[in-house]
Amino acid sequence: MLLTRASEYALLSLETIVKANGAVGSEQIAKELNIPKSFLAKILQNLTKSNILISIRGAQGGYSLNIDPKELSLYDIIAAAEGKKPAVFDCIAYSATCPNGAIGTCAISPFLAKFQFKIDAYLKNLTLHEIFYE
Repeated sequence: MLLTRASEYALLSLETIVKANGAVGSEQIAKELNIPKSFLAKILQNLTKSNILISIRGAQGGYSLNIDPKELSLYDIIAAAEGKKPAVFDCIAYSATCPNGAIGTCAISPFLAKFQFKIDAYLKNLTLHEIFYE
């Protein structure tokens, strides 16, 4: 799973907002990035609920970044955009059909746990600033 269109659109939207140096409206972002407005609105709402963005109302309103790009991790962006923690392999979705009968008891569970830990560490240490400026 890890990255879906929601994560991709979140990152593209954040790039637009960061480069604008001010509030940017959702319609402007949708038009500039050719993203469906309704889907973008949901993503921006999730980023706002997670305090990544600030929503400013009014004629000069829009969205602006609430966290310094040097402090904002890719992990937090993905979690906000997807509505759940990033997962390389989502065992929970297959728990009812797991041939071993329980999550965490199969032969590959230790590998999956280590792999997920490494991915989480990487995403938590990668910042928005690094993605756009380094």
